[in-house]
Amino acid sequence: MTGDMLPLLMFAALFLLLAAGVPIAFSLSAVAIVFSYFLWGPGALNILISATWGAMNNFVIIAVPLFIYMSYILQKTNVVEDLYDAFYKWSGGLRGGLAIATVIVGAFLGAVSGVVAAGVIGLGLIGLPQMLKYKYDKNVSMGIVMASGTLGQIIPPSTNMVLYGAVTGVSIGGLFAGGLTAGVFLGILYIGYVLIRSLINPNLCPPLPPDERASFKEKLYALRSVFLPSLLIILVLGSILSGIASPTEAAAFGAAGAMLIGLIKKRLNWEIVFSSCYETLSITAMVGWVMIGATAFGSVFSGVGGNRLVSQLAMNMPGGAVMVLIASSVFYFILGMFLEPGAIIFFAVPIIAPILARLGYDPLWVGLVFNVLLQCGYLSPPFGFSLFYLKGVTPKDVTITEIYRASIPFLVLQVACVAIMFVFPDFFLWLPKQVLGL
Repeated sequence: MTGDMLPLLMFAALFLLLAAGVPIAFSLSAVAIVFSYFLWGPGALNILISATWGAMNNFVIIAVPLFIYMSYILQKTNVVEDLYDAFYKWSGGLRGGLAIATVIVGAFLGAVSGVVAAGVIGLGLIGLPQMLKYKYDKNVSMGIVMASGTLGQIIPPSTNMVLYGAVTGVSIGGLFAGGLTAGVFLGILYIGYVLIRSLINPNLCPPLPPDERASFKEKLYALRSVFLPSLLIILVLGSILSGIASPTEAAAFGAAGAMLIGLIKKRLNWEIVFSSCYETLSITAMVGWVMIGATAFGSVFSGVGGNRLVSQLAMNMPGGAVMVLIASSVFYFILGMFLEPGAIIFFAVPIIAPILARLGYDPLWVGLVFNVLLQCGYLSPPFGFSLFYLKGVTPKDVTITEIYRASIPFLVLQVACVAIMFVFPDFFLWLPKQVLGL
């Protein structure tokens, strides 16, 4: 068997296990163990031990459970509900106003948690019933909830950006700054889409009845709910972007700040703390196992010449660097339709990111494009995670096919954002360059 066949066999074995329903973390580990054992003997199994130690010994990764914990505390103390109530009172009188409030709250959720599941589920429980109550189009309502909840993937502090920075060595502060630009731009695209469609079809997203709209005094009073979360966002992101604190230190501050907000609102209790810790531990353990499996797989893949093979294929691809970039983006997009985003970061990024850097692309810009493509994966049928997060909180008569259909327009908007990033890279790099002093 030729050496070039071994990397292909590893991929074939991996996808065979995935098709059989084996979780991605254990599929990656199993392929690494089997191939290393039969190629290099029992001593090669130390690679799994090295992968485990490397995953445990990464200081940056500590930010992930802290940001997840912050998200759960804010969700369970009803901060999300308060934010939605405040923003829909201001925008409810407009056509599409509740949808606009959903986008803004989704952006806030992204900025205080960075966890997509919390965003989609929170908006699905709070925003979707309100929009359906006031006769909003069902497809628009479900689509805007999924798209807005997924903003947590790109708006800092995104946990996947932390993982990407840890894997590639790209500045996490730079990724956060660029993610802020891309996230706000995506939010504007969503709002523009709803407003244009509401203008064309006034019955699509009707305004609140006049007798149910908030007075100016009520609107001002509702803004109290925005103050503390906004302050937390400014302090957490400001400390990272200014260089005062590392992402891990800022995450610890954010977790403590979320608990303080819960205490100030008199909603924090031991049950919320315990359940938040338990759920954080569950998600973090899953991320850890994926890291171990992907690191082991990557080491064996590189050892059998996989990285060299992929590099040779990329360098010989017709169309040069542009075609390699497009092919890489399509590859990421397809992976996002089937795999968990963290797994894609650990599995595919170490192979492809160095090739793109060698071809002259800015590693920070590549990271931003990749993270927007990951966001596309959350909405991509058949296995986009946001589709199933929403299915879990919708009425039983809502079918998964309807959710698929609702996601398509917003998936198109996300792909359009990627295309705009290709054409105007400097626009999305302006803020990171200011932050990093480039």
